[in-house]
Amino acid sequence: MYNASDAFLRFMASRGLNVTSQRQAIAEIFFNLTGHHSLEEIYQQIFRRDPSIGQTTVYRTLKLLCEAGLASELHFGDGMARYEPARPDGHHDHLICQKCGKTVELCDDRIEKIQKELAERQGFTLLGHVHNLYGLCDACRSGK
Repeated sequence: MYNASDAFLRFMASRGLNVTSQRQAIAEIFFNLTGHHSLEEIYQQIFRRDPSIGQTTVYRTLKLLCEAGLASELHFGDGMARYEPARPDGHHDHLICQKCGKTVELCDDRIEKIQKELAERQGFTLLGHVHNLYGLCDACRSGK
């Protein structure tokens, strides 16, 4: 069974980096979050558990998680980076409301197939992609 915390420990060891209790705590909390969170939101979760962990340590650990392929840094067009645990079971795309920021994850094999075909037609081997669709959610469109 896949364990993201173990994968993080292996990554740190392969780079010769210290595995501190703070980094382990940050990774554990992060991997248990669902959705897309800003640095500040993640920091607040960590601060509740251990106020001695600074925001810079959280940021640096998130960057390490991204380097390890265990987290994704997302940009939804509002100037704020958000993070989510990377999924070993597959990729997903996003629908993003430009008014309220609501974000919906999409998984559709047809989209994945078309993207792969388009890349291959151009002589590319697709290694990854970010697919964000922007619009207005039902509530914002109806003014609720």
